Amino acid sequence: MAVHGYVRVSTERQVDEGVSLGAQERALRGYALQHGLALDRVFVEQGVSGSTPIAERPAGAKLLAALRPGDTVLTPKLDRMFRSALDALRVLDQLRARQVRLHLLDLGGDVTGDGISKLVFTILSAVAEAERDRTRERIGEVKRDQRGRGRFLGGKRPVGYRVGPDGELVADAREQAALAQARELRAAGWSLRQISATLAGRGVAVSRATLHRALADAGPR
Repeated sequence: MAVHGYVRVSTERQVDEGVSLGAQERALRGYALQHGLALDRVFVEQGVSGSTPIAERPAGAKLLAALRPGDTVLTPKLDRMFRSALDALRVLDQLRARQVRLHLLDLGGDVTGDGISKLVFTILSAVAEAERDRTRERIGEVKRDQRGRGRFLGGKRPVGYRVGPDGELVADAREQAALAQARELRAAGWSLRQISATLAGRGVAVSRATLHRALADAGPR
């Protein structure tokens, strides 16, 4: 059963300043000595943002790959290892399933055992739910703003338009002309099948379902 340490700084400048790697590692070794643990290896993450999930970080991926049942991981702070409470909950569940203990020094120690883990998980769950709510709100605000500015929000591109370099919808002359012809043919009583075949002959492939939506007409098919 091995004891691993994990330390991280988000910028190269922090390697020697602020919450330095040296200060973090000294805190881990002091904690290990105090609790009778033999620190076998410290995984060092340099210049990696906390917004990157630990599994996608170079040292973080190596740490997760090295873990075996019964191992222990020490890290000085929650934000050194996780990008958010939601991320922390997900990884903590995975570690518990693998029978790996995680000690977060800033939260008092082992957060996967029977001691403070229940309190930690309760707090993290509440914070994670708040994060999910904020994320949904931000996404909604961005979509409303993009929609108001005529931006394409994904999905099937509307017939008659192409997506511009900045994500805006720009009228496509060839498809707009094809739509104009489709409206004329529809008004003349043509079926959607006939119109679709005619447009295909002009190099504009449009399905009957798409034509139905574009023309907003419930006439004969």
